[in-house]
Amino acid sequence: MPLLYTIGKLTVAPALRLAFRPTVEGLEHIPETGGAIFAGNHLSVADELFLGTVVPRHLAFWAKSEYFKGTGPKGAFSKFVLTGLGAIPVERAGGRAALTAFDAAIPALQGGDLVAVYPEGTRSPDGRLYRGRTGTVRLAVAAGVPIIPVGMIGTDKAQPIGARVPRPGRAKITVRFGKPLDFTGRSDDRTSLRAMTDELMAEIQKLTGQEYVPRYAPPRAHPPLAGEPGAV
Repeated sequence: MPLLYTIGKLTVAPALRLAFRPTVEGLEHIPETGGAIFAGNHLSVADELFLGTVVPRHLAFWAKSEYFKGTGPKGAFSKFVLTGLGAIPVERAGGRAALTAFDAAIPALQGGDLVAVYPEGTRSPDGRLYRGRTGTVRLAVAAGVPIIPVGMIGTDKAQPIGARVPRPGRAKITVRFGKPLDFTGRSDDRTSLRAMTDELMAEIQKLTGQEYVPRYAPPRAHPPLAGEPGAV
C-alpha cells in the first residue's frame, strides 16, 4: 500500500467513520488477495472518500492526467499527492491517449491491486442510475479479474454537487458490496460487452434501489474527474 494512502487510512478514514458512522454491507465479497475492479454508482465526489475508507485494501482511483502535469508549487503538490495515493492518470483527449489508463490499470490488476471505476462515466445529475459505459467490463475482460458491484447511498446528500466537503448529519451513508461478477473468458465484441455492462448495472441497481435510466447520463460542464473512466 502506498505510504500516503496508508497515512490516509490511519487518519482520514477513522475521522470519516467517527463523523458519519457509515453502514457497510457485503464486506465478505471483498477478496483478501488478488486483483479486482470495484464498480459503483456515482452520486458525489464523496463516493471515493467513503469507498476508500471502508475497503481494507489499497484502491487505485483514476485521476485526470492534468493533475500529474501541473507546474509551480500547486502542481508539484498535486502530483505528489496523487502519486503517493497510487492514482492512475487518465488522458482527457480520448482515443489512444485515453487508453493509456488501461495500459496502467491492467498490470496493476494482474499484479493483485484493486481499481475503482464508475461505469456511468460521470456523477448522476439527479440521483438516478444511468446506463453504464462498456469500459469497465472491457478492462475486467482484458485483465482477467472479477468486478465487485458497489452501491453508495446517501453521499449525494452528505456532499451535493458543488459542495466542497461532506458534512455530517445530512444523511445516513450506506456502502453495499455485491457478489463478484466473473466475466473471464467472455467475448469482448461490442454486443457481449454491452450485455455484460447491462448485467453489471442491474446488480448495482439491486444494491442501491435507484430508478434506472436506459440512456447515458448527460455530460457536465467539464470532463469526468477522478474515478470516472467510463468514457474510455
